[in-house]
Amino acid sequence: MKKKPAKRPSAPKAPASPKTVDEYIAAVPEPARSALEKIRVAIRSVVPPQSTEIISYKIPAFKHKRVLVWYAAFANHCSLFPTAAVIEEFKDELKGYSTSKGTIQFPLAKPMPVALIKKLVKARVAKTGHQSPL
Repeated sequence: MKKKPAKRPSAPKAPASPKTVDEYIAAVPEPARSALEKIRVAIRSVVPPQSTEIISYKIPAFKHKRVLVWYAAFANHCSLFPTAAVIEEFKDELKGYSTSKGTIQFPLAKPMPVALIKKLVKARVAKTGHQSPL
């Protein structure tokens, strides 16, 4: 008898087209929701105070004149999208994480590296010519 292949975990069921960041986060199941909230708080603490939260490409983002950073939840990780230039700048500090050109994956099985996330976002804000509040 043939064994069925293992099913790949699917992404959390966020709304197809969330209208707000709160709507997106509310639709994400635990433990991804708690991890996403930690990322949101970390980002909010270092972006310019005038920044707004938006949905861009169907995921949460922070914007101040232009999008500063995106973030999202998936089945086994949360991703931060700080742009390729920031990932390149911090490649040594990101060695323990899965990265691609513009994305960093933070596994849900590990604590969220809040200090590192703040550092990455501060670097992204600096690259856009904005001042970080800290």
